[in-house]
Amino acid sequence: MNICVYCSSSDQVRDEFKQQATEFGKWMASNGHTLVYGGATGGLMSAVAQGVADANGDIVGIIPECIIEKGRKSDLPTELFIVGDMAERKSMMKEYSDVFVVFPGGFGTLDEMFDTISSCMVGEHDKTTILFNPDNFWMGLLLQLDKILKEGLGYKVSRNGNLKVVDTLEELKEAIIKTENEQN
Repeated sequence: MNICVYCSSSDQVRDEFKQQATEFGKWMASNGHTLVYGGATGGLMSAVAQGVADANGDIVGIIPECIIEKGRKSDLPTELFIVGDMAERKSMMKEYSDVFVVFPGGFGTLDEMFDTISSCMVGEHDKTTILFNPDNFWMGLLLQLDKILKEGLGYKVSRNGNLKVVDTLEELKEAIIKTENEQN
């Protein structure tokens, strides 16, 4: 299964989140999954890719030229695609992935997540997005998402359907396994 991970590339991110990303990467590779990610260095992006690399897994990096120009291209991907811009990156990540996992991150992570959810809403794909919420990182966002859904503005989105929220790595792994079983 190709698992896309959206996450922070900032080195300011908490060490506990980096450890969780590395552990998740190792689990992915040990279970035969391929990482699809932004192909850049830093923060959780480096951590999850390093975890996959440490377990000899496959890594697909999709990186825009503007990030390469900043000297942020990772050497960890086993397959690297260089694209023209962020929109092309998001489109390619959606195309190559079977499921999306959202680790803690900032505006870029939110952009990728909302693009994936909204493209699901309009029928571009029917893939699951799993929001990983360690230490209630996404609590404020979850309150707003619940309000959107309660108001009927998130049609075709369900908190326990194509948008799942998990709080622990064990729950994340279980959600991946369940999604994989549903797709087969």
